[in-house]
Amino acid sequence: MGIHVTDNQAASRFEIFENDDLAGFAEYNRHESEIAFIHTEIDPRFGGLGLGGHLARTALDTAREQNLTVLPYCPFIRGWIVKHPEYADLVPADQHERFGL
Repeated sequence: MGIHVTDNQAASRFEIFENDDLAGFAEYNRHESEIAFIHTEIDPRFGGLGLGGHLARTALDTAREQNLTVLPYCPFIRGWIVKHPEYADLVPADQHERFGL
């Protein structure tokens, strides 16, 4: 089965699995056409495998597909957007300064 990401809407978080093991998650609050990422965590057993980046990319790609505005309160998601500026357009331009983009 490998690595896969699911949007667990009941828990308000994207979850990343390696095979059947939950390796991490990115929690969010969603309201209308806005998604606010608030916390991301990767289990230390899975550290250094690039799973955090895979999780961030999938969550942000999903936000783009659903035409959602992104508010990156989570430092990991915010930092990932800084390193991948092609995702900065998901954050409203008037919020870039607030999030250091």
